[in-house]
Amino acid sequence: MHFCRSQTIARANRVFPGKYSGAIVDYANVFASLEKALAIYGAGKGGKTPVKDKQELVEALRQSLEAAIRFCAGKGVDLAAIEQLPAGDMKRLAQVDDAVNLLISPDPLRREFIGHERLVSTLYNAVKPDPAALEFASRVACLAATAGAIRAKLNPNPADISGVMGDISILLDASITGVAMPSKPAPVMDLSKSDFEALGKQFKQSKHKNTDLEVLKAAIRAHLEKLIRLNKTRSDFREKFEELIESYNAGSRNIEDLFNELVALSRTLSEEEHRHIREPMTEEELVVFDILTRPAPELSTEERAEVKKVAKQLLERLKELLVLDWRKRQSARARVEDAIKDTLDSGLPRAYSTDFYKQKCSAVFEHFYENYPERDANIYSMV
Repeated sequence: MHFCRSQTIARANRVFPGKYSGAIVDYANVFASLEKALAIYGAGKGGKTPVKDKQELVEALRQSLEAAIRFCAGKGVDLAAIEQLPAGDMKRLAQVDDAVNLLISPDPLRREFIGHERLVSTLYNAVKPDPAALEFASRVACLAATAGAIRAKLNPNPADISGVMGDISILLDASITGVAMPSKPAPVMDLSKSDFEALGKQFKQSKHKNTDLEVLKAAIRAHLEKLIRLNKTRSDFREKFEELIESYNAGSRNIEDLFNELVALSRTLSEEEHRHIREPMTEEELVVFDILTRPAPELSTEERAEVKKVAKQLLERLKELLVLDWRKRQSARARVEDAIKDTLDSGLPRAYSTDFYKQKCSAVFEHFYENYPERDANIYSMV
């Protein structure tokens, strides 16, 4: 019976990502049996028992919280001043906004702050429901709310954070339950409908430029994800975006230059999103055309028109061959490959070399294999 009890309680010693510790409450004096089991199976490094008194966790929480406070103070954020303001007070909300702006950018600074907050939150949750946690509750809630506000800004579908700091008093009751986070949806920056000139003017007058920059970055990332999901040849746009961010993080660009270049990139992405209308082609046809022309040999206007015609013909022909479970049937896959080779061989301009032709055949087949499990079941039918 002791073995069964020890085996059950010893599960607190099992680890997984995000788990810092497990709490053991000894109701039936089974801890002695647990220590024997751990001595055989669960000893830590150096043969030492992994069981620690909770007071050690409390001290670790104290030290990690002090480190987080020092880090914030070094960036101009006074958590104690925010904490002392009444919950829901407009001044408090304004100070949270200021703190977000100081801690949200550049990326390495934000990651370091989030690292501090995660460690504090993990240790705090490990200490609960011990009454010792009450000493730290308000400050931990203030730190967590600031981190939550930052995460909300980086989310392309952010939650309304106006009440993030609202009910900290809940954290101070006997059960120490935590802060209630509202989930009311907030407006999302839609780059396709943005007035880019107004966006630039607004940024020049902004008091929270770091926050505005990160909101724009999050919107661009979401837009890029959508565009590249539909058309992988657009990956160059993502590379350009990441290069801009990296140069800013390295100090090669100031925030105004980066914002202006991101606004220009946003305008380019909006134009790219509607390029199929200007061609004119459907989104599906445009993807095939882009596969055939990105990259491509130097083409004249007439030759580009030929490639466009081939793309439309190829899409129509292949859709007729996409029978049920075609990817699992060797004969069906072979018919698709033959159709691609035949259509491109007869339709592509002479400017395409043999190597280019082979590359395009493989790329088109890969595109259809990945995105068309069936004729009418593809990513474009869900747009």
